[in-house]
Amino acid sequence: MTGYRTLDPAKIIATAEALELRVAERFPDSGLRKVAAELVSLSRDLTATAKALEAPIWWLRALIGLAILAGGSVFLFVGTFLSFDRISTGAFDFVQGIEASLNTLILAALGFLALVRAEERIKRKRVFRALHGLRSLIHVIDMHQLTKDPVVLSANFKPTANSPARITNKADLARYLDYCSEMLSITGKLAALFAQSVNDDVVVDAVNDIEGLGSNLSRKIWQKITMIEETGRTKAG
Repeated sequence: MTGYRTLDPAKIIATAEALELRVAERFPDSGLRKVAAELVSLSRDLTATAKALEAPIWWLRALIGLAILAGGSVFLFVGTFLSFDRISTGAFDFVQGIEASLNTLILAALGFLALVRAEERIKRKRVFRALHGLRSLIHVIDMHQLTKDPVVLSANFKPTANSPARITNKADLARYLDYCSEMLSITGKLAALFAQSVNDDVVVDAVNDIEGLGSNLSRKIWQKITMIEETGRTKAG
């Protein structure tokens, strides 16, 4: 049952591909079909990126290991092989020596810490680059549902000369909006792959922002779907 505790990238891609086919069958000439195809392409790219981020950056870890080894060798060389002509027994000189040693150790520790966290920063930057493209696609999906207003189903609706093309069939309009909502849901799952691959609080916060954006837009879409259903019940009554 452990397979149900993590997201399967292959199934996310398969879901996106199935959704693209469904959109193509019902709206073959629409811009939404192109958006669905772009979602499939982005799904493949992002799942590959998320998978790659799971592996350590070995060249960086080797570089860090060499830096730590080199730093340790320098301290060993200074403390063991170098000789000092003047040995002071004064308290002031002794305190100065202790202070200089502590400062050196602190600076060295900070430098090594920065090297150790370099891998985290590199992966974080790659995640942000991937999430930026995903955020843009979410807004593109939202643009395609903006003009799909249930008000066109009203008998009193009169389009103007500059009104956009509308879907006037109730069932088609509901399906169109539902497809948009499904696309937004898939984008949330793609974002969650990065939180699954990279154990980083900053990445988790960024993923939550993407999921929150998609959820908020999807909530607006479902308000429209609810209005369509209510319109149908009103006509039936």
